Amino acid sequence: MSTLEIDVGDIRPVAVEFTADELVVTLADGRRIATPLDWYPSLLHASATARTNFELMPMGIHWPELDEDLGIAGMLRGRSATRASQA
Repeated sequence: MSTLEIDVGDIRPVAVEFTADELVVTLADGRRIATPLDWYPSLLHASATARTNFELMPMGIHWPELDEDLGIAGMLRGRSATRASQA
């Protein structure tokens, strides 16, 4: 049996921004992931100040004030926090 290896690039987050309806994450390899903000209810309902208080982790983003963690792999798979909590 062989194992398929796929080079997914450097998926470390380097920047986070919010539009009126999206969370946009820039990765170290230059890609930008934009996901609907309503996928993440705690971020959707948070203040702008709480949204800007985040920590970039090697494989995701952590908002300590909101106790919210988002993994880049899940975002790339199109996994919302609401679907993750229903699983």
